[in-house]
Amino acid sequence: MDKKHIGGDFDDFLRDEGILDEAEAIATKRVIAYQISQEMQRAHISHSELARRMKTSRSAVDRLLDPANPSVTLVTLERAASAVGKRLKIQLTT
Repeated sequence: MDKKHIGGDFDDFLRDEGILDEAEAIATKRVIAYQISQEMQRAHISHSELARRMKTSRSAVDRLLDPANPSVTLVTLERAASAVGKRLKIQLTT
């Protein structure tokens, strides 16, 4: 049994496997999609209405809100945040 990762943290494991950046990007996208969904529910905004406010298609909104779909641009996230009355804040951390 390989005990290489016993006692280390999960980030170290992901880094060693070469997938930390991808995992963090997916997690971040899922959190933002969840927050947008929560704001939509709070304001009673449908997917179609969000698409109209973002000047995009309903299928683009569905992709944006799909937690399994990691591909989304910052511009799209900005437009979605604005459409639900919020601002997107991205920062570098240690």
